[in-house]
Amino acid sequence: MEITLAHKVAVVTGGSRGIGEAIAELFAMCGADVVLVSRRPEKLTAAAQRINELTGSDRATWVATNVSDRGGLEEVVSLCRDRYGKVDILVNGAAANPYFGPTMEIGGSAVRKILEVNLEAAQMWISEFWSAFWADSAGTASCINIASIGGMVVEGGIGFYNVSKAAIIHLTRQLACELGPRVRVNSISPGLVKTEFARALWEGWGDQVAKSLPLGRLGEPNDISGVALFLASDLSGWMTGANIVVDGGALVRAASIG
Repeated sequence: MEITLAHKVAVVTGGSRGIGEAIAELFAMCGADVVLVSRRPEKLTAAAQRINELTGSDRATWVATNVSDRGGLEEVVSLCRDRYGKVDILVNGAAANPYFGPTMEIGGSAVRKILEVNLEAAQMWISEFWSAFWADSAGTASCINIASIGGMVVEGGIGFYNVSKAAIIHLTRQLACELGPRVRVNSISPGLVKTEFARALWEGWGDQVAKSLPLGRLGEPNDISGVALFLASDLSGWMTGANIVVDGGALVRAASIG
């Protein structure tokens, strides 16, 4: 059975690399028009070009902005309204983590940055898209928030980042109740995926971590994009408020040890 996103429009924040780029690429391969959003124009240009070459189309376009910048958000809304007249799918994939260390030693500026990008921006984008496209729509949109298994466990080094991901999981459930039936809101909680963003967590000891997992390897961006495709498609039409864990069995392993 073929999963199709034909005639769908998707906006993917954090879409120029890693998990976000993999999601945008797969969506385009399945027929969607995709708008990539991140801060760096050169990376966005390269990602959109790769996607368009792969699909033999011009399905990918981009807007360079920090997701916490309301002016950039308004630019994305205007582009989607003028070019497509709608948005069917929003993936909140942008994230920031400017601090590694004990949670009690994190400074106020790092706290604000993490919350601004990882939590407040996600709520702002959903709210703006609700007002611009979804509140009066006859169809059902899909919002996918990229969380983390870190939001479900306690660990050192990235404690406050994980707090923000726990909040995203709860925001997903809250908005699923408030925005149905016009919008389905679900989240994905990846385990350790080999991306540039997570490099400090896997470089040097990734093989050791992989051996501890039931599936014996770290994640790749494509492991997450397939789940996002399911949540974006009509196959998940009766799902909302769900958090899907994609972690190679890390949480199962942790529970068995405990």
